[in-house]
Amino acid sequence: MNRLPLRSLIPLLMLCIFFGGHGADFTRAKAVTPAAHGHFHPNSAGSGGITILFFGDSITAGYGLDMEQAFPALVEVKADSLGYRVEAVNAGVSGETSAGGLRRVDWILQRPFDIFVLELGANDGLRGLDPDHTRDNLQQIIDKVRNARPDVRIVLTGMEAPPNMGENYIRSFRQLYMDLADDNDVTFMPFILEDVAGEPRLNQADGIHPTAEGHRIIADNVWQVLEPLLKH
Repeated sequence: MNRLPLRSLIPLLMLCIFFGGHGADFTRAKAVTPAAHGHFHPNSAGSGGITILFFGDSITAGYGLDMEQAFPALVEVKADSLGYRVEAVNAGVSGETSAGGLRRVDWILQRPFDIFVLELGANDGLRGLDPDHTRDNLQQIIDKVRNARPDVRIVLTGMEAPPNMGENYIRSFRQLYMDLADDNDVTFMPFILEDVAGEPRLNQADGIHPTAEGHRIIADNVWQVLEPLLKH
């Protein structure tokens, strides 16, 4: 398993601010990206090269921002600046749960891609859904991707559960991602919001969704995971 070391754990206070500060959650997002209606969003690199499909919720979709400001587009820009031929496809849907992702992944698999970035589970944690169910849904998504496209490289991004769920739930929720990464030998990014969660200046007024600056940090962190895959 390829694992990016988690540089620091987000303090409990910061998680409280992030998850509970404004009484909002991912499920209340009003802007559903067109990906939910059957339209992908390839960015400017064009055809050819390596296609990275970002499959996730409002974090991937870039809720509250222009598509070009969301981290998948920024990853493509960074790749292009370094001479890589990359097409980033944003298949994020605001409010998506792991179950919702499982329901739509078959349709996503109709298009070709080389790297699959799986970013789901935040809404499961906010709803207090059983971590075993989240693990099962994500496992089925991974299985579907590998069955349909055996040569695709998979990146799994982790998420932290809100602190009000209690220590047992938080541990179980964190562990499900580690178990999936180990069991499936995928590239693992332990926390998609590393260096962003709990930082007011990096999040929108709802205290949850990253600003454009926050997405730039996410893109830099994701790039550390993706660049080694582009070299092989």
